[in-house]
Amino acid sequence: TMARTQQGPRLLLAIMGALVALTYQTRRKTFLSVHEVPVSDPVVVTTLDFVTKDFNKKSEDPYNFRIVRVLKVLKRLTDHMEYRINLEMRRTICLKMEVNNCSFQEGELYKKIDCFFSVFVIPWFEKYKVLAQNCTDG
Repeated sequence: TMARTQQGPRLLLAIMGALVALTYQTRRKTFLSVHEVPVSDPVVVTTLDFVTKDFNKKSEDPYNFRIVRVLKVLKRLTDHMEYRINLEMRRTICLKMEVNNCSFQEGELYKKIDCFFSVFVIPWFEKYKVLAQNCTDG
């Protein structure tokens, strides 16, 4: 019975310790979770769509780019949700004003780029914001 009476305070101490650690983590914006998510995930699909439109809007190129291949998508949870995306894009034959499903440029105007995007996402409000973007010629 002596061992049993000491279990209560120990358990309480362990719970308090865990709570303090969790609040400390949250305040410091330490990642609560980071994991890879499939490209088929509905939120990833809408995020990729946003990233493509945002990229084309900000790009100096007269032609639109389109995603060729998604290499990796990481979902990072802190005090918000963030998707970290690695992908390949290619220049299409469509100029900025055209938004059809455009085929890719070949020959002289062929261009492939490798991109990394970090995107802030609030899916239930359909809110997206590119936090970081880095594209290099592929």
